[in-house]
Order: sequence, then C-alpha cells, then structure tokens
Amino acid sequence: MLEFAGMMDVLALSRLQFAVTAMFHFLFVPLTLGLCLLVAWMETVYVRTGDADHLRMARFWGKLFLINFALGVVTGLTLEFQFGTNWARYAAYVGDVFGAPLAIEALAAFFLESTFLAVWIFGWNRISPRAHAAAMWLVSLGVNMSALWIILANGWMQHPVGHIISGGRAEMTDFAALAFNYHAWLQFFHTIFAGYVVAGFFVMGISAWHLLKKNETVFFKKSFRAAAVFSFASSLALFGAGDFSGVSVAELQPAKFAAMESVWETRSSAPYILLTVPDPANEKNSVEALKIPYLLSLMAFHRPDSEVKGLKDFPAADRPPVLPVFLSFRTMIALGMLFIFLSGLAVWFSKKDLLEARPRFLKIMLYAIPLPYIAIQLGWLVTEVGRQPWLVYGLMRTSEGVSASLSAGQVRVSLAGLVALYTALGALDVYLLAGTARKGPEA
Repeated sequence: MLEFAGMMDVLALSRLQFAVTAMFHFLFVPLTLGLCLLVAWMETVYVRTGDADHLRMARFWGKLFLINFALGVVTGLTLEFQFGTNWARYAAYVGDVFGAPLAIEALAAFFLESTFLAVWIFGWNRISPRAHAAAMWLVSLGVNMSALWIILANGWMQHPVGHIISGGRAEMTDFAALAFNYHAWLQFFHTIFAGYVVAGFFVMGISAWHLLKKNETVFFKKSFRAAAVFSFASSLALFGAGDFSGVSVAELQPAKFAAMESVWETRSSAPYILLTVPDPANEKNSVEALKIPYLLSLMAFHRPDSEVKGLKDFPAADRPPVLPVFLSFRTMIALGMLFIFLSGLAVWFSKKDLLEARPRFLKIMLYAIPLPYIAIQLGWLVTEVGRQPWLVYGLMRTSEGVSASLSAGQVRVSLAGLVALYTALGALDVYLLAGTARKGPEA
C-alpha cells in the first residue's frame, strides 16, 4: 500500500489517510454501541431477579467492552486532528457549522459516557446494584449520543442545511435545521442498528465457541440467547432504516443512488436487475439479467411508477466511481439479509434449547463474527465514496478542501506512521479480546 501511496498526489494521499484512519476507528465504534446496551441489560436482569449468571455475564462482557472502548478512544483522537492537518481549507470553510456538533459531542456526550464508565468500573460493591446498573445505562446513553452528534456532522456534509455562504465561508443560521436534519437521522439509525448487529454477532460467536468446547454451557446459552434476540430485532430494524435511507439518497443524492444500482439511463417504472455487471468505461452494463419489474422505482421512492435518474443525466465530473459503490452496496445488502436469516435461526435454536445439538450452526456463528464488521465498512464506503466528488454535497468539492501547504512527502510519512501504529493497536486489540474471550467468566 505504501508503494502505491508513493505514486499519489497530496489529495489522493490525504483521502487515503483519512480513509485508513476512519475505517480503522470504526472497527471499534459499532461494538461499543451495541455491547454497552447488552451489558446494561444483563446487569439489570441481575438487579431485578438476583440471577448470579447475569451478574457474571455483565462482568465478563463488560471486560470486553472496556478493552474495545479504550482502543476506540485512542483511534478517534487522530481522526479529528486531520481536519487541521490535511483538510485545513475544509475546516476554514465549514468550521462554523461542522464544528458545532463535534464540540457538543466532546463536551456533553463523551464526558457523560466517560464519567459514568468510571463509576461503573470502580463502583462494584461501593454503590448499590441498582445505581451500578444505572451507571451502565448512562454510559450507553452517552455512547449513542456521541454517535448521534458525529453523524449529524457527517449528515450535514451529505445534506447541508441551516447555513448561508458569507465572506467566502459557510456560517450557521439555523442550528435546529442541522440538529433535526432528516437525512442525518436516517444515517444515525442505520449506523446504530448496524452496530447492534455487530455486538450481537460478537457475543453469539464467542458464546458458540465456548458451547462447542462445553465450557460454562448454562452461562453461554443465556448469553447466546440474549444476543440472538438483540441481533434479530436489530437486523430487522436495520433493514427498515436502510430502506428509508435509500429513499432519502435517491431524493437528495440521485447520482449516488444511480451508482449504487449502476443505472445509466433515466427511466420510469424502473425494474430491479438482480444480475448486473457494470461497464463504466462504456457507460453501460455489460450484463443485465433477472429483472423484477417496478422494484427499483419502489425501492427508490416507494412508488412503482417513479422516475429513477441515470448516471448519464449527470456530468462525468459529478459522478461517483461506479464499480466500488455498486459492489459495496450489493455485498452489504446480501450480508444484511444473511444476518436476518442467521439471527432468526439463532433465536429459534436458543428458544428450543437445540444449540448444543447443532455444532455446525455454532461453527457458522463463530466464523460469522467478522461479517457484520465487513458489512458496516462497506456501508461507509457507499456513503463516502458515493458522495464524491463532493466533500460537502453540492457545496464544496473534495479537491477544494485539502490543505494548501501540505506536501505529498509529509502525508506519506504520517500515513506510514499511522499504518504502523494501527497495525500494533489492531494486534493488541485482537490479543486482548481473544485472550479475555477464551478465558471465560470468573467463577
């Protein structure tokens, strides 16, 4: 990758560096979003029922949450610094708008989650069980609030509202428009439900490994069942949020939607083509087979006769790269359907107490742990690459936001350092998570 980076200019290198940083950071975020809720629920069940297994569950899965949370915080810090180092012109142009939700996230949500996480860590046997469980619920609130404000900032880049251009920069005129940006809220729900699926499959996969090894079977069957219900509900909610997000994209970012489905010609009552092979060089699809009438129009606008714009309606300079957006979107959708199927089976087998009699299914769930991570990364590829060539959609091109005084050599050095650092952090994360997961709960 570094040899490839040596042939790139400042803009391409800065984009690559931000992508590496953001994608690595987002390996930790989704698990944090979902696992804190599961831990809070487990401890609440203990408080309400006195079931010791649920107390042990909260402690065990809470350890894994803490490891993931700590590394997520470290990787998130370097991400924000790049707005000043690599994207200074962007920061100067939109800082008045973009900085507000990030400041709220740091001052309100992050302090909330950090404060009550400290209470949860050091409060065992020092505060009442009810207060201790409440602390983790407040951590969950803070974690999800952090995601909300960050996504509201990103959602403004996707659909800029509540601002004017004055003195050569964007200035906020309506904070409520930013805070209640419909497109951004759809992004938020899509993201958090995806994070919940990541956490659910993480817990099911580790529980499956222990059930295959016949370790603490009662404990891990309870863990598996809780995560299965959580994953199934989240997968269905993710499907619904994704559907409404697709409608919003078709309306607000039609070029992105056209790239997602590789639609070249504008048409009404558009069919959905199951087997498509894009040919961007010739502005067509080389293969189109298995058409379902009206379905693409239904997906785009929830009306069978609606018009779906094709890529040829947009200047070539305003089109996103089709192949990575199309392949990422199709793979993400296929994985999303797989999650509904697998988590549905997991609920059924758990309810019927058939998990130990289904070792093949347990192995599938173990090896399925990485799949939600892959799906969520593909989703962000669709979101960010599909927005190109715009840094702020319709307002500022990506080429206009990169720092003017930055050299390619400087970015190469920082990129190499980040790759080395993140490789070490990634190895440490896997080592700590795997070691703690294999060890199992305390007696």
